[in-house]
Amino acid sequence: MGFDERADTWDKLDRRQALADAITHAIVKKIPLEGSMHLLDVGAGTGLLSRRLKPYVKRITAVDNSAGMLRNLAKNTPEIETVQADILKYRAPETFDGIISSMTLHHIEETKTVMKHLRSMLKEGGFIALADLAPERGDFHDNGNEGVYHFGFDEKTIGEAAREAGFEHIFYDIVYTIEKEGKDRYYEIFLLTAKA
Repeated sequence: MGFDERADTWDKLDRRQALADAITHAIVKKIPLEGSMHLLDVGAGTGLLSRRLKPYVKRITAVDNSAGMLRNLAKNTPEIETVQADILKYRAPETFDGIISSMTLHHIEETKTVMKHLRSMLKEGGFIALADLAPERGDFHDNGNEGVYHFGFDEKTIGEAAREAGFEHIFYDIVYTIEKEGKDRYYEIFLLTAKA
């Protein structure tokens, strides 16, 4: 089942809400957000992260390739702009103060390419705040691993991709742990922050 088909029930899982809360808290703690900022949310889905960060900034543009997810985002938070696009093909009409993302990187095959693309869309001094899975055994996803290219990222690998893209002040922090029902282990979530 794809993201379009799961869009209407996506927000109903408590663990997704808790994860979005934790990532929001980590970003707000780490990044000095300002009321004049325009952020880009990559792989925004239904806007779980965008809607929590919207009160801190002026604008958020949400990009996702799932029409169903964005339809739900627009219905629940109409003040967030939505763009249906593959992030690697998206060419923004302007640069952003910051780029945020939650649980999207492991769905993108070319990590170094996407890092360079994100860097190109940032103003000088802009930031990234990207949350995703730390290394796991490949059993995180309940519906198999279709569309999954990475079983998480370690600090060295993701840090090198950010450095090669031209980012500085790179930090990798574990900010949350997911416990999934029926699984025998926990899944750590990191937040990667860096400056352009």
